[in-house]
Amino acid sequence: MTQQPTLRINNVTKTYVMGNQEVHALRGVSLDIQNNEYVAIMGPSGSGKSTLMNVIGCLDSPSTGEYLLEGVPVTQRDDDELAGIRNTKIGFVFQTFNLIPRADIFHNVELPLIYGGVDREQRQKMASAALERVGLGSRMHHRPNELSGGQRQRVAIARALAMKPKVMLFDEATSALDPELVEEVNLVMKKLAEEHMTMIIVTHEMGFAESVCDRVLF
Repeated sequence: MTQQPTLRINNVTKTYVMGNQEVHALRGVSLDIQNNEYVAIMGPSGSGKSTLMNVIGCLDSPSTGEYLLEGVPVTQRDDDELAGIRNTKIGFVFQTFNLIPRADIFHNVELPLIYGGVDREQRQKMASAALERVGLGSRMHHRPNELSGGQRQRVAIARALAMKPKVMLFDEATSALDPELVEEVNLVMKKLAEEHMTMIIVTHEMGFAESVCDRVLF
């Protein structure tokens, strides 16, 4: 019996209407991602990588085609249902950190757990564990502006990990960092890969993708 993929995209298109023009961001994309697989998506600017990640991350819906997450159709869900899927099954790490400047990093990581209705004692344990996992257990009560760019991106990864998602998405997570900080974040991503998480990354770093990922898709 063939194992069901964790994620299946089947003939997905995405078209944006801009004035009198139609922009075809995705044209019939199909792919399967298996459980615990680590996949890199690469391609030139404007080729639709971020649009595809937004569809996978339930931040956007395809114009046509099918998207199944753990065998369940996602395509026709309403906004509330998509938000629920994002909060429980998808961990998304963006190019920008999107942290709340006035809150300490513990609260930044705890916030999605609050939205997810996790009780206080449990969410504090989950937030602490996520920060420990990215090597920031000793910095929990620092604010984002007291951390380096690499540390802030590690906080963003901890926030995505806190809800124990089924799939982790990294959309050019190191492209906003200085070169000396990129390796710091890449090491965290390598560690997660060794823990057999299902992960999809958009990256321009071919060497990193080939050395760590199970597959590289163009």
